Amino acid sequence: MTGKGIHWRAMTTLDLPAVDAIAAVVHPAFPEDIAVFAERLRLYGDGAWLLEIGGAPAGYLLSHPWPAGTMPRLNHLYRMLPAGPQTYYLHDLALLPTARGFGAAAAIVKRALAHARRAGFATASLVAVSGSAPFWERHGFAPAATPELREPLLGYEAAARYMVRGLA
Repeated sequence: MTGKGIHWRAMTTLDLPAVDAIAAVVHPAFPEDIAVFAERLRLYGDGAWLLEIGGAPAGYLLSHPWPAGTMPRLNHLYRMLPAGPQTYYLHDLALLPTARGFGAAAAIVKRALAHARRAGFATASLVAVSGSAPFWERHGFAPAATPELREPLLGYEAAARYMVRGLA
């Protein structure tokens, strides 16, 4: 997505303070330490993007390979990605309120899913929070029947949904 000074670019370590600030605004109920953002960037930089509007940070997406049917714990350091990942996990998509309504979220989801296909993943997965399930459904995700995730999902919120979509 480009035009009118709105574009997504690869995230760098210099962006981490902005990512932390955006997360504090967008996801105050799901706090993660800046060290978690730094680790996700270090472990899978190809899945980390920053949205800029007029040169100012306005959103981000962190994503990475992960074992299917599971989800990373919130605010947890892993040191390395688990061996044998089967799904491409969209860890966190956050846009400041001023960045909404331009199609930026749809553009980065499309880009991330194309990346996941090229990387050979058959599925993508995520945890939908804060009423975002309808957005994800519009992008082909559906709630997955995963009774073993009921307790971990409560660590996010009662309405959290583990969602999956095929990439074929």
